[in-house]
Parts: sequence; C-alpha cells; structure tokens
Amino acid sequence: MPEIIYTESYIKRARKFIKKHPDLITQYEKTLKLLEINPHHPSLRLHKLQGKLWELHAVSINISYRITILFLMENDKIIPIDVGSHDEVYKC
Repeated sequence: MPEIIYTESYIKRARKFIKKHPDLITQYEKTLKLLEINPHHPSLRLHKLQGKLWELHAVSINISYRITILFLMENDKIIPIDVGSHDEVYKC
C-alpha cells in the first residue's frame, strides 16, 4: 500500500484550502484515504500532467477541485504538492 508523505508546504496549503472550503473537508479526507488505499481507483481520476507540470499527477476531490501529487511508483510514495481549484493547481 502506498505511503503519503506530507511536506510542510503542502500542510500549509491544505490548511488554507480547508479554511476557505470547510464544506469540502469530508470529500478531501475521503480522497486522501482512497489515494492511500488504491491510487488507481476510478473515482480519483488519477492522471499524469503535461507541460511545465509533467513530473506531477493529479487526482480529483470533486469536479472543481484537485490535488496535485508527486507519484513515486518505484518507492510506493505519494507526496501531495498542492490542493485547490483546477486553475489554482494547474497554474504555471
């Protein structure tokens, strides 16, 4: 089972996200649990990003919000990078 490693910078972003969107706490937590149990679960819509974010993947919290992650398959590690709306996390 993959391990999620939370960096200080991600924790700050997540706190800001939750403060701004308290109604999404349940969905956000469910997304992280599912990511740890099965990162390839269809409801996460895991996909590799392109362009300047080519090293990252993203999963969906819902239709409007995403979590970008560094997905290290060889080490079975997942490092969340950013959380927010589609436009916020895909900014370059």
